[in-house]
Amino acid sequence: MSNLENIPFDELEVGMTATYTKTVSEDDIKLFAIMSGDTNPLHLDEEYAKSTPFGGCIAHGAMCAVIISAAVATQFPGPGSIYAGQEMRFKKPVRAGDTLTAHLTLTEKKRRGNIVLIDNVIKNQNDETVFLGVSTVVAPSEKVIAKPAKLPKVELIG
Repeated sequence: MSNLENIPFDELEVGMTATYTKTVSEDDIKLFAIMSGDTNPLHLDEEYAKSTPFGGCIAHGAMCAVIISAAVATQFPGPGSIYAGQEMRFKKPVRAGDTLTAHLTLTEKKRRGNIVLIDNVIKNQNDETVFLGVSTVVAPSEKVIAKPAKLPKVELIG
């Protein structure tokens, strides 16, 4: 994996964009349930979920915010950024197997505190909007180039 490199506040310009793509797996949904404690059967019990208006299991909505957080932390502005807030609206359900692409657009810079506002749109593989939001981010002052952390392998059993 290549190094992570940020864009410092002074180099950021309104209108800059970035994308980040993630395919959501069943294991991602289960791990999110473990991590968050949200064991709503809508996310984990296919038989139950079939009886809902969604007709089957869906991912936790907050997973979209986590995808935005990853995009901010690793790409735009990148390492050294502080993900300080998130406005969000869920537009369509996300299911295991969906490939989500987050589209980030810098809309505002505030010199005081190095605050930037970033519009977020997440679309699925069918180009359907599943999430809309605005992130408040403290952009780094200094250039950072970092090696990505090596994450442990996690295996779900049962």
